[in-house]
Amino acid sequence: MQLTSLVTTAAEGGSIPVVDPAAADGVFSLLWLVIALPLAGAAVLLLGGRRTDRWGHLLGTATAAGSFVISLVLFLSLVGREESERQIGQTLWRWLEVGGFSVDMGLLYDPLSAMFLLLITGVGSLIHVYSIGYMEHDPRRRRFFAYLNLFVAAMLTLVLAENYLVLFLGWEGVGLASYLLIGFWQHKPSAAAASKKAFVINRVGDIGISLGIALAFVTFGSASFAVISANASGASEAAMTAMGVLLLLGACGKSAQVPLQAWLLDAMEGPTPVSALIHAATMVTAGVYLVVRSNFVFELAPAAQTAVVVVATVTLLWGAVIGCAKDDIKKALAGSTMSQIGYMMLAAGLGTYGYAYAIFHLITHGFFKANMFLGAGSVMHGMDDDVDMRHYGALRAAMPITFLTFAMGYLAIIGFPGFSGFWSKDKIIETALFESPVFGVCALIGAGVTGFYMTRLMLMTFFGEKRWAKDVHPHESPKVMTFPLIVLAALSLLGGILILGDWLKKFLEPVVGVAPEHEAPVPIIVVTIATVAVVAVGVAAAFLLVGRREIPREAPQDVSFATRAARADLYGDAINEGLVVEPGRQLVRGLLVADRKGADALFTGSALGVAGSGSLLRRLQNGFVRSYALSVLVGVLLVVVALLAVNLG
Repeated sequence: MQLTSLVTTAAEGGSIPVVDPAAADGVFSLLWLVIALPLAGAAVLLLGGRRTDRWGHLLGTATAAGSFVISLVLFLSLVGREESERQIGQTLWRWLEVGGFSVDMGLLYDPLSAMFLLLITGVGSLIHVYSIGYMEHDPRRRRFFAYLNLFVAAMLTLVLAENYLVLFLGWEGVGLASYLLIGFWQHKPSAAAASKKAFVINRVGDIGISLGIALAFVTFGSASFAVISANASGASEAAMTAMGVLLLLGACGKSAQVPLQAWLLDAMEGPTPVSALIHAATMVTAGVYLVVRSNFVFELAPAAQTAVVVVATVTLLWGAVIGCAKDDIKKALAGSTMSQIGYMMLAAGLGTYGYAYAIFHLITHGFFKANMFLGAGSVMHGMDDDVDMRHYGALRAAMPITFLTFAMGYLAIIGFPGFSGFWSKDKIIETALFESPVFGVCALIGAGVTGFYMTRLMLMTFFGEKRWAKDVHPHESPKVMTFPLIVLAALSLLGGILILGDWLKKFLEPVVGVAPEHEAPVPIIVVTIATVAVVAVGVAAAFLLVGRREIPREAPQDVSFATRAARADLYGDAINEGLVVEPGRQLVRGLLVADRKGADALFTGSALGVAGSGSLLRRLQNGFVRSYALSVLVGVLLVVVALLAVNLG
């Protein structure tokens, strides 16, 4: 195992890591353990079988917590180093070697991966603890924790990768674990279908990232971030644009961005901890990580950057509109996730001005959205697994801890002053307005819609008259489930401290570069007031349209086209069916006909011809002497006739 420090020198479009073995510190030799612990936990739980049923959930939780402790130690050690020594490389082994080409199984620990390690292992550990109670009566609980461990290990591999090939290994591992977890209750046809849908749509994105990696090999002869970053300025803009667009396609798949967003809402068929871990705090942020990590590509490809901003803006509005019409509490939160990831991608598309804010909102979103998804699971736990908010109402008294902690997440996501989302999302809106007013206004509108659909969710769930059935008895969840809610609620409130003194922005500068100084066209306080006012309008609209009206237990059918469209996820599935699935089906049918009537006819006809010829020849070899004698006689007569004809002629 080789351990080195990567000293960063400033460069256009990002950083160029330079090896400096003398700067390595012994504590960073533990880096590989961050991945190894949950991976070992998954192996033990999957291979150990039923013998591990009684304590498997404890082992799975312990390995995730162990990774968090190591990640925290590594982070504190990294912060204590000089800024120029905050990139540590670790080579585990030589992975591929073909001729002059080689790829190492290498890890890169720097400020960006350090923040992701804390998020993945910290929030992941809390979700493991929550799952102990949530999955208590599931007969396959041990296997569930094995899949959780497998996911954590794959996600850690993704964010610690030193090159695109190792990143792709983690990328595919995350896809596999997601498939297993979404379809964990495969006895439900809807869960099995959702897992397949997520898997197939993500494969489309994977084609993009794999082609992008191949293009990197062709252009730079390497998949290493350091090599590509150092030589990016020498490549053509066309090559960098193509690479950026291909990487964006991969990011759209993992982060559920338009046009590859249709899988996310169906993925809510998995157990609620899956929704919190994969579809709120970690996996859906992989696309954001990819764009930010690849800043040296996008900074040299303005067209690709613009594509990121356009996709992000469409998605943040798309998800927000969907969230306004969903009655399923988890699907309403899923639409919100799609929208919030759009904000992060928007910031990432704004370049050096927005990279740090994309990561800032990613972290705070991990806190408050995991809090709300787990809160939704707590509500379901007390409501006999009913997910329909029309069957809730007045739950704040029956479930006080769930209500208070969920309220912290609600205030954070709408951007209530002082809460984490106020600092992170407002920074993105602020930057977008200054850099691209059109996209900034769209982001501002999205904030108002967020205020509406999240207030609607709160009113339908915790306020108003109770609408649950007589045989349902809402109750608070056990402490093993409420403890993670309390911790995440506190983080939802306090997560904004990362922006104090521009700490996070400065901490990430060695990775994403330094944003040039520019003067804001209007005072920042004006933007802040405008954002809060727009959110307040959204909240007030929810009180008028939802809070002051009686909510029927069954969704009304005589609704506007806009409501029907939002309920149908803005016809995302229909669009995919018309543009991709049906043309693909017709293409396959055409190829099948061509195969049967063309290729099959050619080869079958040749075979039948040979068989027919053989049948005729076989009649001449029947084994009867009299037949052979007759043939000889006929032959002699023909020869005699031929000779006579020649002589007479």
